[in-house]
Amino acid sequence: MSIGSVIAIVAVIAVVVKRFYGEPMNARDTFGPPVILLAIGIYSVTKVADLNGTDITWLIIGGGVGLAFGAVRGTTIEIFTRDGHLWQRYTRWTVAVWAVSMVAGFGISTLGTAIGMHHDARPTTLSIGIGMVGEMLTLGLRALSTGIPFAPDRDASADHRDGSIFDRFLPQTHPTQPQSRSPRLPFPTDPAYPRPDPRRYETQPHRPATDPTSHRRDSAPPPGIDRSPTLRDALDWLNRTRNR
Repeated sequence: MSIGSVIAIVAVIAVVVKRFYGEPMNARDTFGPPVILLAIGIYSVTKVADLNGTDITWLIIGGGVGLAFGAVRGTTIEIFTRDGHLWQRYTRWTVAVWAVSMVAGFGISTLGTAIGMHHDARPTTLSIGIGMVGEMLTLGLRALSTGIPFAPDRDASADHRDGSIFDRFLPQTHPTQPQSRSPRLPFPTDPAYPRPDPRRYETQPHRPATDPTSHRRDSAPPPGIDRSPTLRDALDWLNRTRNR
C-alpha cells in the first residue's frame, strides 16, 4: 500500500469520526472530496502498466458495487437544520454500511486478483472515491430537496458569507439571503419629492352638525373647558359687566 493510500484512509477515518458527531453541511466538503479522490484514483489507474481487459472488467464490477453501497450510505445520514443552515450527522447505520462496503470491496479485489487482475489496477483511492461519489449523489439530492441553504465555508469572512452556488437550485420559497427589515417611511426621502403641507393638519374651526363636511378627519372639535368655574370667575365676570 502506497503512502498516498495510507493518507487517504486516515483522512476518511477522520471525516467519519467528525461527521458522526455532526457538522455543518457546506457544499465544498460535500461535493469536493469525492470528486478529488475519484480523479486521483483514475489517474493512478492510467499509470498501471499492461492494463488489460480483465482489469477493466473488474474495475467496472467493483465500481458498480462501490457506487451502490455509497448511494445506500447517503440515505442513512441524518440531515437537520441549525442556525438557518444544513447540518449532517452520521448514524450507526451509516457506519454499518461503511463496514459492509469495505468488506465487499476487499472481497472483490481479492477475487479479481486471483483471476488475473493487476493489484495496482484498483487503487484504494479509487474505491473510496467511487463510494463517496455514490454517497454524494443521494445526500446532495436530499439536501437540495429540503430547500434549506448549505452552510457557509468556515474560512469565509464575515462580509462574504454568501450562499453556495448550489443554493441557486433551491426552491424560491426559501431565500438564501435575509430580507431587508428597514422601516418604511410615510413619504419618500428624495428632496425633489413634494412634502405634505403642514397647514393641512392645523386645527380647523368647528363646523355645525348640519355641515355635510363636518365628518372630515381634518376637522377638530371645539376647545373644551379644562376646569370647573369658581367663585373668582363669577366675580371677574361681574366686574367686566359693570365696566361696560
